[in-house]
Amino acid sequence: MTEEAKLFVGGLNFDTDEQALEDVFSKYGQIAEVRVIKDKDTMTSRGFGFITFENPDDANDAMEAMNGKSLDGRQIRVGHAEKKSGGGGGYGGSRGGGGYGRGSYSGGYGGSR
Repeated sequence: MTEEAKLFVGGLNFDTDEQALEDVFSKYGQIAEVRVIKDKDTMTSRGFGFITFENPDDANDAMEAMNGKSLDGRQIRVGHAEKKSGGGGGYGGSRGGGGYGRGSYSGGYGGSR
């Protein structure tokens, strides 16, 4: 299993779950893993997920066939997943941290220089 076999699926209906994704995408090949990303506090879908196929060729077929198609009333985007640098917590944490950091730094620079 390689990174080329992992697809990003965006624009999901918030009611679409892993089973629904697997049902739709499994006709393109053997699936190793399906994940719909959920908010850690509310446990509701964040509107995107990942599908990993056993075979990269099957992932390519699924991407070409499903990108721009409608699933549960929403037009979905399907593409190769990009490897994130720096590990797992990068999605929401960096936005909030950046806001706090700017506030702290502007106060620190203004007072010391």
